[in-house]
Amino acid sequence: MSPLGEVLSDASVTKILHSGDYDIRSLHRDYGFQFENVFDTSIAAGFLGSKRLGLDAILKEYLDVEVTKDKKLQRSDWTDRPLSKEALAYAANDVRYLGEARQNMLDRLTEKGRSTWAEEECVRLSSVRFEQRDEETAFFHVKGSKDLDGRGLAILRSLYDFREDEAIGKDRPPFKIVSDSVLVAIAREPDGEYSEIKGIGWWGRSEKRKRLSEVVFEAKNREPVFRPRNEGRRGPHLSHREREMANQRLKDLKQWRKNLGQKLELDPSLLWPTPSLSRLARLPEGLQAEFDQAEVRRWQVKEFADSLASCLDELS
Repeated sequence: MSPLGEVLSDASVTKILHSGDYDIRSLHRDYGFQFENVFDTSIAAGFLGSKRLGLDAILKEYLDVEVTKDKKLQRSDWTDRPLSKEALAYAANDVRYLGEARQNMLDRLTEKGRSTWAEEECVRLSSVRFEQRDEETAFFHVKGSKDLDGRGLAILRSLYDFREDEAIGKDRPPFKIVSDSVLVAIAREPDGEYSEIKGIGWWGRSEKRKRLSEVVFEAKNREPVFRPRNEGRRGPHLSHREREMANQRLKDLKQWRKNLGQKLELDPSLLWPTPSLSRLARLPEGLQAEFDQAEVRRWQVKEFADSLASCLDELS
């Protein structure tokens, strides 16, 4: 595998990926590989205003190419070796248009003045690394978990562990087993009808649903789980009135971002990170310090800092 690692770290060779975050982390975890000079078609499509970011949708939108996918091969075990001729053809067809797509997208990004935006995001992507999380507390990081009570967190923890075991057994990323939103929905209403949960997929089928029910049943008999008191504490302590003002300020800041997104025809979440807006809602005079925060991009500061400053002035 070392020759592959040398290519991946060679800055003179452009690596074209699609939604490459998981691939980059996995190759770093398993082989210590690091990436240089990455172009991600999903990132580029986002900055071009695409609503659908799957590879098939992108190829259709930008190249008018329709790639036929064999459902059987999509569900097959790709760890089996040697790969069949059909599987090799499938894999080759999955990447054959990436070079052409990259050039098409680069041209469009340049026309819109957004090429440096995508470039910075791709540089950030190339620097991601696999980080082992504390397995005892990893479930606290699931989006939506903060809305669960102690009983719900106990169920979420069991579901999270179940998903991890399934992912390892199938050699697939956890999010492709079952999404975070589904886990939280079950933990919130463990006695509800799972098949009606949005995104439940095949886990809503009777035999799969039974397995989830067994996990939930066992979790119900466990002690409630409570988040550590300092978990998620950000910034100074606020009084009740100050919290109300901060919450309203955050709504207004998100509206500023939403309006900006509508004007540029882009997903608002691309334009300024939510954690930064949350901090500014609590401490509106801290804008200058936000420019040095890790999640705030240089291109965001260059393009939108003045507009954000004006918004904060109006809210003060």
